[in-house]
Amino acid sequence: MAYSAADAPVEERAKFIERTYLHLAGAIAAFVGLEAIFLNTPAIVKLGLGMLQSWWLVLILFMGVGWIAERWAQSGGSKAKQYLGLALYVVLEAFIFVPLLFIAQVYAAQTGDAIIVPAGVSTLAIFAALTGFVMFTKRDFSWMRGVLAMVTLGAIGLIFASMIFGFGLGVIFTVAMVVLAACYILYYTSNVLHHYRTDQHVAAALALFSAVALLFWYIIQLFMSRD
Repeated sequence: MAYSAADAPVEERAKFIERTYLHLAGAIAAFVGLEAIFLNTPAIVKLGLGMLQSWWLVLILFMGVGWIAERWAQSGGSKAKQYLGLALYVVLEAFIFVPLLFIAQVYAAQTGDAIIVPAGVSTLAIFAALTGFVMFTKRDFSWMRGVLAMVTLGAIGLIFASMIFGFGLGVIFTVAMVVLAACYILYYTSNVLHHYRTDQHVAAALALFSAVALLFWYIIQLFMSRD
């Protein structure tokens, strides 16, 4: 029988949290491995850069496929379907990151400033700090759900408007998105403690991974905006 994490016995709750973060670590490791393969495969890099010409379509497809992956991961049915959802989401994120990471590599080569590794370390450090805060205080940030949804819709609207009308969003938008990603980490981490069932470790790992990926995306852009 699966309980909500808040109502589960201490031992079962601890095992759920452990499984969640082990799956998250596995997802991050798979993402890093896929990026190493993708960025060293010229055909994939060329395809990724070609996506920039129709980035609005790519974002729509990403949101659609990402929604499907999340539904599969949250499925109360077969474990295979849940893992398929997580795997699909990780592969999709890895592919979406190809043009950004390639541009970051070019930027680093031209300026001599390291980008990807420091951005990755910063992302993990912020994630660890926010996770530690929630775990220590045990606060419930589920009240953020409505606010996060509205802010996210507004951000998506701005992104599409910038592509349609050709204006830049600037560093202030990038910083705002870093803050938004941090808030998602607080929200999902508190859900791990209070609201997910103890058999939903795959779905919890996917949610946390999506927040980490969002944070990494904008941390990279923030590093490149220094000049």
